[in-house]
Amino acid sequence: MTNENRTNEKISACVKCWVHGSVQGVGFRYSTQREAHRLGLTGYARNMDDGSVEVLACGDEEKLAELIEWLKAGGPRSARVDNVLTEPHQPTREWTNFGIRY
Repeated sequence: MTNENRTNEKISACVKCWVHGSVQGVGFRYSTQREAHRLGLTGYARNMDDGSVEVLACGDEEKLAELIEWLKAGGPRSARVDNVLTEPHQPTREWTNFGIRY
């Protein structure tokens, strides 16, 4: 019984990130969404009241590491990233895409 090619298998990992710096009003969430789609990740990006952007991403651990490196590298050219905090996350639901939350 091989399930290796099933697309609905359990998500390997989820991570929640908080990106601090000049990251609101510069297209950061949309660029993050594009990058997450490119990497095949699910989750969301949303602006926080403190000026940061929260990113929840789920998928392959290697792809999550690539997204985190992309976030730390500064995201889109119009943004300035000062700090990225990350922690593992146990989602309460399964995400089917990567969206922008408001």
